[in-house]
Amino acid sequence: MALGILDRFLERGVRKGVLEVLRPNGTLRRFGTPHEGFPEVRIRLTTPAAERRILRDPRLGAAEAFMDGQLVVEQGGIMELVELLRANARWDKGGELHETKPLKKVAGKVLTLIDGINKAASAKANIAHHYDVGNDLYNLFLDTEHMQYSCAYWPRADMSLEEAQTAKLAHIAAKLAIEPGQTVLDIGCGWGGMAIYLAKNFDVSVKGITLSEEQLALARTRAVEAGVAGRIDFELVDYRDLAARGDKFERIVSVGMFEHVGQAQFARYFRDCATMLTDEGVMLMHTIGRMGGPGATDAFTRKYIFPGGYIPALSETVAASEKVRLIASDVENLRLHYAKTLREWYKRCVDNKDAIVALLDERFYRMWIFYLAGATAAFESGGMCNYQIQYTRSRHALPITRDYLGETEKRLLAE
Repeated sequence: MALGILDRFLERGVRKGVLEVLRPNGTLRRFGTPHEGFPEVRIRLTTPAAERRILRDPRLGAAEAFMDGQLVVEQGGIMELVELLRANARWDKGGELHETKPLKKVAGKVLTLIDGINKAASAKANIAHHYDVGNDLYNLFLDTEHMQYSCAYWPRADMSLEEAQTAKLAHIAAKLAIEPGQTVLDIGCGWGGMAIYLAKNFDVSVKGITLSEEQLALARTRAVEAGVAGRIDFELVDYRDLAARGDKFERIVSVGMFEHVGQAQFARYFRDCATMLTDEGVMLMHTIGRMGGPGATDAFTRKYIFPGGYIPALSETVAASEKVRLIASDVENLRLHYAKTLREWYKRCVDNKDAIVALLDERFYRMWIFYLAGATAAFESGGMCNYQIQYTRSRHALPITRDYLGETEKRLLAE
């Protein structure tokens, strides 16, 4: 019975490209036909339990079967397997994987809402789950200069990851329209890459905040090494507590942090940002986003990767910011830039497999590359993208044309 259900699922789901499935009893099934641009993959299921796990919840079940060695990719890699399944159901063409039953979809939305309550204590624990796993892991696959764990920017296809992350920082800095002597708040400052870049390239004072103790320690060290520690103040504090203190900033930047806020906290987040931003201030928010409407966090991501996290739709993001009269002065959709970034991270993780296994273990390594592969497919064929939204409180705060963006970006990259 289980074999028939899985076969029907794969017959519908794999039409272009090839998936071969070798079962524990030695039988081999082939799905799809060769097609240019689509991978050819062969997997081996080592136990009948693997099929049951996949049928109960295709994404979480496949992930855990792969993590536990019950699903082995013998031709291609996990990147190619996930790419094959997602590319056969492209979001742009109206495709869906149909991997979740209606009742599970409702349950997922309820859990997402509960996660989104995101009180300060749980927010710190959620951040620690992902970022306090150890800086040594991130050193193995992030860019060496800035340690940017967010979407890079690729104005040229032949750029290295390091060049693309520098280009991202310049792209964001241009949108901040910084003036000498200003104060800048970096919400979710990570390992300090953005704060250090701004302090090195502009005459500003930067406040960087994070909830990760591992990130905080390394950010402070990196600022000293860059010679800008005197103009950056890193602090372990929640943005809500910072807003309650009454601090004000002429510029606010937030990169890859809004995904951790939680759906139920969107209104609070923008209210606090508006409170901290001066009347003529400018804010730039860079976030992963959904190209469709609001959704729910999938079970694998919630359990293993970003507990409490939620990827926002543009509609709900702007609806929340409108309530506090933040003006969305510029919106850009970085459609494929994160896919390129993720593929580079995946490649570096695979190249450093032995080091990652030594740091953590084999199961963690398989979980991590499954996460990166799934994310890549979501940005290449699914409904994920990156939004950069520039906000102002005054319509007079910025030039009335966008010419200043290119001029500043060109100057920064030439230096």
